[in-house]
Amino acid sequence: MSHQQTDAIRIQTARSNEMEHSTAMFLTSSFCFDNAEEMRAAFADESDDNIYSRFSNPSVQEFTDKMVALEGAEAGYATASGMSAVSGSFMALLKQGDHLLACNSIFGSTHTVIAKYLPKFGIEHSYVLANASEAEWRAAIRPNTKMIYLETPTNPGLEILDMSMIGRIAKEHGVIFNVDNCFATPVNQLPIQYGADLVVHSATKWLDGQGRVLGGVVVGRKDLIKEIYLFCRSTGPALSPFNAWVLSKSLETLDVRMERHASNALYIAQQLENHPAINTLRYPFLPSHPHHTIAIQQMKNGGGIVCFELKGGIEAGRKFLDALKMLSLTANLGDTRSIASHPASTTHSKLSEAERQAVNITPGLIRISVGLENREDILKDILQALG
Repeated sequence: MSHQQTDAIRIQTARSNEMEHSTAMFLTSSFCFDNAEEMRAAFADESDDNIYSRFSNPSVQEFTDKMVALEGAEAGYATASGMSAVSGSFMALLKQGDHLLACNSIFGSTHTVIAKYLPKFGIEHSYVLANASEAEWRAAIRPNTKMIYLETPTNPGLEILDMSMIGRIAKEHGVIFNVDNCFATPVNQLPIQYGADLVVHSATKWLDGQGRVLGGVVVGRKDLIKEIYLFCRSTGPALSPFNAWVLSKSLETLDVRMERHASNALYIAQQLENHPAINTLRYPFLPSHPHHTIAIQQMKNGGGIVCFELKGGIEAGRKFLDALKMLSLTANLGDTRSIASHPASTTHSKLSEAERQAVNITPGLIRISVGLENREDILKDILQALG
């Protein structure tokens, strides 16, 4: 069995007669058949032949196969964006009368899907605090609970949830355990090792790593992925072949990129932790992080995100962003270029003030996606903006 980074580089679509070394891109909407019987068999699911790129495509399959190998999953399906992977994993597996139990600290759009749209289909939901105890998680399970969903590290507060504990509870109750692994990536942690049945990603972030394309993927148990595939095949959130080709190439450097992102982020966190303009700073691999013990148990490194709360609240946050000279102000993260954002007014603005406070998104919270630039240049820009 090969190592993760080898699979990310060496899994490729079979070479064509041209004997290309770098995989070709399959920019086609549909696929041909030699005869009527082959076409019939494909539509009857008696063969694995490609039919239509909304269903399957070689470029998309290569990216999916790499993610399945990286996460240690049985199967996978790639989608047009991270949110289509998340919503597809909900809608394919939950029905009227079911209950979804989620960590309260989740991405703003995920919260919108859960709180605004799932109720329209008769799907109940409730939230558990990110720092909830095992007893609190157990108490939140209902007779109709069908799925537990969480992020770890959370976006943007960087809470770390104990996947071993929650995975054990899910298994005891026969509940699907669904983990968003976007912030850590599979080179940093493997939720399936802790009991996850499904793992979702916004491939737009670290998996692409250069802010070029949108994409999503969900991997996990074969029986669950089949249901997600059938749902997405009919509803249409297919990943484009071009984006899949870009993402597959990106995975070849994921391991080395994440190592540099994490080492830069740890350095930035260490240098800023006691800065007089900062109230609190969070980074999972700092001993000061409230969930540091869990982080070092289930993560290889602390990842590429650092967040801190500025003294002076929202005005201090705006002043800091406006003073930056090198760091980008954009809604993305996981780029080669370092990015600063203000979650309260952007990614989590749809949450009420009370909801933001419940997940530690304070008015002065700044999220830094630490890039691949020289760490001293990143630090210099942040320090001058703080000053």
